[in-house]
Order: sequence, then C-alpha cells, then structure tokens
Amino acid sequence: MFAPGPWPAVPLMSDVPFDAASPPPQRVLVLFAHPALEKSRVNRVLIEGVDAIDGVTFHDLYEAYPDFDVDVEREQALLLEHDIIVLQHPFYWYSTPALVKQWEDLVLEHGWAYGHAGHALHGKRLMSAITTGGSRSAYQEGGHNRYPIAELLRPIEQTARLCGMRYLPPFIVYGTLAMTPEQARAHASDYRALLSALTHGQLEPGAED
Repeated sequence: MFAPGPWPAVPLMSDVPFDAASPPPQRVLVLFAHPALEKSRVNRVLIEGVDAIDGVTFHDLYEAYPDFDVDVEREQALLLEHDIIVLQHPFYWYSTPALVKQWEDLVLEHGWAYGHAGHALHGKRLMSAITTGGSRSAYQEGGHNRYPIAELLRPIEQTARLCGMRYLPPFIVYGTLAMTPEQARAHASDYRALLSALTHGQLEPGAED
C-alpha cells in the first residue's frame, strides 16, 4: 500500500534471490524535518523503527539544529556518505518547514553541489516523503488546493536536477487530519518497507500519476 501510487503495484522483490547481477547495497539518508514533532500524529509513527533498518541513517534536522545553526561540513559529509537522500517532512504551506530551506541555502553550495565545478552529488538520488493534512482529492485540478502534489514539488525536483541528482517519485501520506492510528501504522509499515527496499536497490520508479 505504497503512496501515492507511482511505484509498481508489487514493489518488493524479497522472494527473488540475489545473484551476481543484483544491484549493490544502497546507503539511504533520511533527512527528517518537523518543527513540532511533539504535536505530530503521523510523522511520529512514520519514523518509528526507521533508524533500525540496515543501511538507513536517520537524521533529525530540528533536533540537530534547534537554533538553525547548520553545520555545513557535517551535512555535506553525510550527503557524500549516502547514495539515496530521502527528504521527509510535513507539507507546510505547499513547501518545506523553514529549516529545510536554511539547510538547502547553506549546504548546497555553489561549486560543491552545483555550478561549473559542483559535482559532489552527481548520480545520487533524492526522494520526497511528505505528509499532508488534506486528502488526495484536494490535490488535483479542481480540488481545494488546485494542483497535484507533483506540481507543488517541482522546486524540490528542480533542486535535485540542478545538483545532478535523480529525483524519485515521492512517498506521500494524504489526509493526516482525519487519519486513524491504525491507518497511520499501516502507512508506517509501507514506509519502512520502502526504505528497506531502497537499500537493496529493489525499487524502480514507474510513471508518475
């Protein structure tokens, strides 16, 4: 039950034995940003157990930088150590929480992440993992928010492309305001399965909705 649906219907290939042609293990960095995690109903559930997945590094930006004083060298080193970057956050005002913008402005330096000599992130992959209070039907032409999520995520997609990264289809949890604890746990199970699959190179993005 992956969301929003651009991933294949049967995304895991856990029953297929690895062979010499199997993809190499992938190191996944989850950059998590929630400015009010103590009030969160869904993101708190989504991140449970993520740091226990082999090959996944969980990094809470608001815990690391409550004063927004981002350690650029540390963050750049983390990016270099990983193959896939997952940017997880609630979808605030059709964008990211403020610390993510601060992180981007400072860490993705010209001459390092982009520009003539900025090749540090080339070949890596970036994926958004977001939660929205509104339902899926609200994020479409004619819906309450007028545009599909894919359109509203274009700035992040273009940031990835500018840095030479491949932007993967997003993992989206819609309708958190009306979500039951059971539904939240089901999404969390999907999310952990997705992250685990990414570490094994077992997912290939399909066409977006």
